[in-house]
Amino acid sequence: MTSLLTTDPAVLVLEDGSRHPGRAYGARGTTLGEVVFATGMTGYQETLTDPSYAGQIVLQTAPHIGNTGMNAEDRESRRIWVAGYIVRDPSRIVSNWRSEESLDDSLAADGIVGISGVDTRAVTRRIRSVGSMRGGVFSGDAAALGAEEQLRIVREAPEMTGRNLSAEVSVAAVEVTPAQGERIGNLAVLDLGVKQATIVNLAARGFDVHVFPQSATVEDILAIDPVAAFYSNGPGDPAASDAHVQLLRGILDAKLPFFGICFGNQLLGRALGFGTYKLPFGHRGINQPVLDKATGRVEITSQNHGFAVDAPLEGTVDSPHGYGRVEVSHIGLNDQVVEGIRALDIPAFSVQYHPEAAAGPHDANYLFDRFRDMVTDTLSARHNDAQEGGL
Repeated sequence: MTSLLTTDPAVLVLEDGSRHPGRAYGARGTTLGEVVFATGMTGYQETLTDPSYAGQIVLQTAPHIGNTGMNAEDRESRRIWVAGYIVRDPSRIVSNWRSEESLDDSLAADGIVGISGVDTRAVTRRIRSVGSMRGGVFSGDAAALGAEEQLRIVREAPEMTGRNLSAEVSVAAVEVTPAQGERIGNLAVLDLGVKQATIVNLAARGFDVHVFPQSATVEDILAIDPVAAFYSNGPGDPAASDAHVQLLRGILDAKLPFFGICFGNQLLGRALGFGTYKLPFGHRGINQPVLDKATGRVEITSQNHGFAVDAPLEGTVDSPHGYGRVEVSHIGLNDQVVEGIRALDIPAFSVQYHPEAAAGPHDANYLFDRFRDMVTDTLSARHNDAQEGGL
């Protein structure tokens, strides 16, 4: 399969006024968003279809992108979610037996405005120096707009801070995936941008996975008689998700075991009473080292987050909202960011990174087993308590 790349002009404009010319890639037009960089050399299809990237223009630091094309099987969701896409050298030849279409054709089909031929190293260095910033890609007729007009459009775009994007990526109605193997029970998953790999991993641990819209209430969740609850990854600012925090506090008050990933980690932090803050340029890639404090093991993890939980890295602290003792369970070794939280007096934990990462690495996939074991241990303890109470 050959991709017919064009020489149509395009330009990436950052809010600091810097301009990076290139060639149109994917759909033509204008796109705006927060410009971020992802360092993975593989897994671009999983990145593109990860709902957590909604509202973001993603720059790939790996120079050569697109050689394996795109296929339906490896999609993490129903569509490409990135607001825009920046690459240096797109592949002209698609060379993979599983490929169904070229990357640029897939971008065009989903209306994603991209740009190629950009000095991605220079843009990455700029973002690392001054932090993530708003940007825009202009191609087609928009490429001919004046530089001042393009910059005005970029600077009028909304910032990521304060944005709640959950409604844009969540399912509209409950979707159920049956358990595989020995069934444990119903699991309530709040879809804040859940990935297909997460659903597959949870079902493989014996859960009937009920994926709820982000607007679900605690009554909706309790109506399925769940054995546990789960909050997914997702885009946006956790400080703008008060309703999801209140829902999670209702889940914890109902004594349901809880596991959260990425956005779910930030919301557990808020539910327990901690704050969150925006990172200068975030963590995005598949090569992020994390220390599991319980085992002393360093895991190489997949990450995609621009916000983090503000909690003490050492020792245990009392939850400001009355949920008992809490500790930071995982720490990012690049910059000492909280990468996991564990409640010691209730069955709840979460991680900031992605143990479900379909494109790898798989160092942290055991966390799904840890969640299953926590749920079964909780069910066994409650069964024993009920039997003793009946004596």
